[in-house]
Amino acid sequence: MDASSPPVPFPNVERVNPAGTAPVVLVCDHAGLQLPEPYGRLGLHETELARHIGWDIGAAAVTRRMAELLDAPAVLSLYSRLLVDCNRAIDDPTFICEVSDGTVVPSNRGLDAAERQKRIDTFFTPYHAAIAEAVAAAQKVAPSPTLLSIHSFTPVMKGRARPWHVGILWDQDPRLAQPLIEILAEDGELVVGDNEPYSGRDGSGYTMKRHAEAAGFPHALVELRQDLVADADGVERWARRLSGAMTRILAEHGPFKVEKFI
Repeated sequence: MDASSPPVPFPNVERVNPAGTAPVVLVCDHAGLQLPEPYGRLGLHETELARHIGWDIGAAAVTRRMAELLDAPAVLSLYSRLLVDCNRAIDDPTFICEVSDGTVVPSNRGLDAAERQKRIDTFFTPYHAAIAEAVAAAQKVAPSPTLLSIHSFTPVMKGRARPWHVGILWDQDPRLAQPLIEILAEDGELVVGDNEPYSGRDGSGYTMKRHAEAAGFPHALVELRQDLVADADGVERWARRLSGAMTRILAEHGPFKVEKFI
């Protein structure tokens, strides 16, 4: 499909700047809180849904702003991660959580095979199809586009404060992750996690493994602490910081080649 052509509609997916010219594809697996009418609130109170268990607070806003700053395409999953987690393989036990951070999700308990498949077809498959299309379009700009996945994490987990301001998750391919960590760490006031507070080696980075690692494209997953991107000022600050780092990496290390590390 020509980059200037109208995007193919994918239900339940937001596509930002699909004709962007940067050799970068941004993705946001847990961007939204939406729940279709038949699902109500999955048996939860609104305050529970609004917590980090329902979405990645601030991640969507940072992704959209970075798409603008970089002139890059972005793909965002609009529905709550409690329906399906688009950053998990479908056979992962946390793909549809019955309990998330101590909160029981009533409507996710005892799902039959038909409901499970319906959620895969409605929420998971269209999102990954949209990413695949965005990556294919980006390959017309650069044979080996860079993929960056934007997430956020709660400042406190299980009663323990998390000191990191940002974490970079990666597995085998260091081409994007290591320079990103180094550039961010140049600000001595930032605590930058290398595979913290989560690890890209524990199987949780499904989207990057599927769309980047398997193809040999440079990639990384960014985790931003949610209190730092909970308002417009924080979103702007981090979008600019990450976009500046990406621009510098592309200038100093690109263009990248297809290279597999697995």
